[in-house]
Amino acid sequence: MSFNSFGHLFRVTTWGESHGPSIGCVVDGCPPGIPLTESDIQPYLDRRRPGQSKFTTQRQEPDTIRILSGTFEGRTTGTPISLLIDNVDQRSKDYSNIARAYRPGHADITYDLKYGFRDYRGGGRSSARETAMRVAAGAIARKVLGGSVLIRGALVQIGPHAINRAHWNWHTISTNPFFCPDAQAAAEWEIYLAGIRKAGSSIGAIVEIVADGVPVGLGAPIYAKLDADLAAALMSINAVKGVEIGDGFAAATLHGAENADRMHMQGDRVVFETNHAGGILGGISTGQPVVARFAVKPTSSILTPVSTVASDGTDTEIVTSGRHDPCVGIRAVPVGEAMMACVLADHLLRHRAQNPSAPTEARVPV
Repeated sequence: MSFNSFGHLFRVTTWGESHGPSIGCVVDGCPPGIPLTESDIQPYLDRRRPGQSKFTTQRQEPDTIRILSGTFEGRTTGTPISLLIDNVDQRSKDYSNIARAYRPGHADITYDLKYGFRDYRGGGRSSARETAMRVAAGAIARKVLGGSVLIRGALVQIGPHAINRAHWNWHTISTNPFFCPDAQAAAEWEIYLAGIRKAGSSIGAIVEIVADGVPVGLGAPIYAKLDADLAAALMSINAVKGVEIGDGFAAATLHGAENADRMHMQGDRVVFETNHAGGILGGISTGQPVVARFAVKPTSSILTPVSTVASDGTDTEIVTSGRHDPCVGIRAVPVGEAMMACVLADHLLRHRAQNPSAPTEARVPV
């Protein structure tokens, strides 16, 4: 299987399976001299870790990270950084009943058609377990970006129930199990998702990622558009079926005058009055917040019997037992943050290589 890496100058390669002994990644291209220890990475993994509430899978994985290479005396050396997490709570027997049947909505059928072989234990390589290593890599990407870039994510909709944006409060995210910025919506979601979980079903969600403090000039106009790379990175997350930047699909309902992000001068700086473009114009960052949203489909593993086919070509019915997220969008929030961080770090290094003295703010060229 090829294509286990993403990024150009800041490049991440992940490896491992859901029910293997461990998972890991190699981060290549990280500049030397950056302070980095396990304690810089672990808090982000703790936010993604399963089993923290009744609304996520009850698989108990501590996700303890180990740095195997690429640092010396607490700083990066510029060499590949190898990271490892041991899997400690696999229950492969939960999947024995699907060894010969394809789960609808999963990658089972496509893996078998492409490779002639599949690891049915939790989905193997296609499992969302792999995203733990993206979160670890994202923590390193944040160190590359520096403290001036702040990346935050929130769950803004579960099923048909969206937040009230007038209630948005970033501090509220840490007070509920949904990464929800609206306390009232979070209380309503708790009741709604409890019913979904008890019914043995699942539901989709929408996640929003915002990066503040992004320097001007990241990206390129044609084949290295910042929004294109960001969309590809977010689309690579398990169960994601749609991505939008800024107003996204809602921009199709606007007139040109409504959609235009008007500008005016404030001293020698260019100030945008709105941010319909999501901080990216012509594939290049404007210095405004970079805003992206992605839609996550309902978890495919459900207790409702559904018709499918077996690997021997017979029709059958399947019920997926085991421990699964009733809404996988919840734990996708820190994963989305990590992918945003990795893309921005990669583009920052590319930008520095081509324009080492370029400005970081929107100022009129003299």
